[in-house]
Amino acid sequence: METVNAVGRRKAAIARVIVTEGNGVITINHRNLDVYFPSSILQYIVTQPLKTLDAVEKYDIRVNLDGGGYKGQAEALRLAIARALVKINPEDKKALRAEGFMTRDPRVVERKKPGRPKARKRFQFSKR
Repeated sequence: METVNAVGRRKAAIARVIVTEGNGVITINHRNLDVYFPSSILQYIVTQPLKTLDAVEKYDIRVNLDGGGYKGQAEALRLAIARALVKINPEDKKALRAEGFMTRDPRVVERKKPGRPKARKRFQFSKR
């Protein structure tokens, strides 16, 4: 197996991953996983697809993460890793889809409309 590339998106975050055979090192923007995501919950989100397939210590993953907040970035990375694992072995797709890792979450921030303070908020109504 050579390198496999994949892209994952969530809200405004974009994760580009390069997966190679290795011993389980995840490098995000030239930093280690536990340095980039100090929260154990976010580390858990990122490694969910690998744990589902028992492949935590099978692949080295290099990541370029951009945009969004830390939660969106973690979920974008989870999608990118799941897509890369399916490129490596298409039979894993059923297991990953059952866990919900193959679905791109379509929810994004609604744009601000002209003549309003926010996307849906109206200015205060005054009868007199």
